[in-house]
Amino acid sequence: MPNERPILLVEDNPDDEALTLCALSKNRIDNPVVVVHDGVEAVDYLFANGTYSGRKVEELPAVVLLDLKLPRIDGLEVLRRIRADARTAVLPVVILTTSRENLDLRQAYSLGANSYIRKPVDYDRFERAIGLLGHYWLDLNETADSELRGAY
Repeated sequence: MPNERPILLVEDNPDDEALTLCALSKNRIDNPVVVVHDGVEAVDYLFANGTYSGRKVEELPAVVLLDLKLPRIDGLEVLRRIRADARTAVLPVVILTTSRENLDLRQAYSLGANSYIRKPVDYDRFERAIGLLGHYWLDLNETADSELRGAY
């Protein structure tokens, strides 16, 4: 049975958003996808603030696909806020970025990223990477957050 929890895609580039959605579809990853376009929207979605104030905060996404170079609040700050809150501290976060900066890689892992994937330029490689990460995080990985969800 497929995981019904959504994927949260935090992506400000419309082309990368479209490519990611297409790659998820081609890999038969059928989870709903919630797309937000900057760090403020991501934080609002996760903590049920602003536009998302009617959302149940305990209903977390299955995984967050987080770009780093975002407007308003960058991806590293979003990750910092995710890890700082007990409700989201163990939420799987995959950095999905074009950044080739080693400092970004080190900071992401030091802040608690579960994985760091550089977006391949070649679409076939990108599609394969999305398929692998989707199937791993949605089908194979066991998460601790299911126990925490019941506590809130």
